[in-house]
Amino acid sequence: MDYRLQLLTRWVRQIPGFSAASPTPVSGDASFRRYFRVWKDVPGGQPVPFIVMDAPPEHEDCVPFVAIARHWHQHDIAVPAIAAEDLEQGFLLLEDLGDLLMLTALEQGDADTLYRAALDELARIAGLDDPADYPLPAYDQALLDREMALFPDWLLEKHLGLELGNQERALLDTAFGLLRESALAQPEVTVHRDYHSRNLLVRDSQTVPGVIDFQDAVRGPITYDAVSLLKDCYVRWPEDRLASWLEHFRNASQQAGLHRADADTFQQWFELMGMQRHLKAAGIFARLAIRDGKTGYLADIPRTVSYLRDASARQPAFRHFHEWLCSTVIPAIEQRIGPLPEPGVR
Repeated sequence: MDYRLQLLTRWVRQIPGFSAASPTPVSGDASFRRYFRVWKDVPGGQPVPFIVMDAPPEHEDCVPFVAIARHWHQHDIAVPAIAAEDLEQGFLLLEDLGDLLMLTALEQGDADTLYRAALDELARIAGLDDPADYPLPAYDQALLDREMALFPDWLLEKHLGLELGNQERALLDTAFGLLRESALAQPEVTVHRDYHSRNLLVRDSQTVPGVIDFQDAVRGPITYDAVSLLKDCYVRWPEDRLASWLEHFRNASQQAGLHRADADTFQQWFELMGMQRHLKAAGIFARLAIRDGKTGYLADIPRTVSYLRDASARQPAFRHFHEWLCSTVIPAIEQRIGPLPEPGVR
């Protein structure tokens, strides 16, 4: 018996228009949150869909979600409007932005149009101030380091069974230090922190994407969200397309007054920020499999590490890291999980 679902059903049926609501699963995500669709009765009209979020309070804090959602919605960012809330129980009734993920739409639609619209919206998000009732946490040295540590802790040691000696740990410490230094040197903006094709929704007759999963937003490096979108862990694009889209974002964010970087500087920020994010993501995918039993994410590790391979190959300061990655880590990944995409291949 799903006790949380019983509580959620009882709660939503107390809201006017939802007395007969029967929540049907929409999706879960990498956290403990779950999502259900319910329908509001409209006298004389068609029922209207809404989304109910179940966020168990012992695992998830809804306060950041609510504060950020309201603030961004007031600034016309296409996040779900909040129709009702019960923070004590961890329930939210939200506007339904539909089911068509950008990742799915890319298979049929015009990728260039979709990415440029997403990057324009990203520039608008980056320029927002903090919610008045919720100062965004800083993407500081401690957070950057905790994220990069996921790579050796969960992927290399726990999942692949690699033993890291003093030499390997010194190599990682040097690489992490360079990545941290670059991230902290970038202009600070509002960072969604998970802005990619599975968290953007393509809506009927709307060019602006719906934005979800924003509750972990921070103040941090200007290229972080661009990396999440363009070097997506779930879909890969040729380098020439990435360069074109990145330049579009550089221009849009520069016109918004968020930085004054030239193309080469911005590209370098982007490359090193990408390495930091992909270290983090590869570690998280392994942790999801080991700790939470969500093994489906393992299939995304080869693509994610291929970005690390390609970026480190272009960085002289990471030559030793690149050689070790290619000689030790990648063969272990290919033996245990599957082959990496070739450089430049989607």
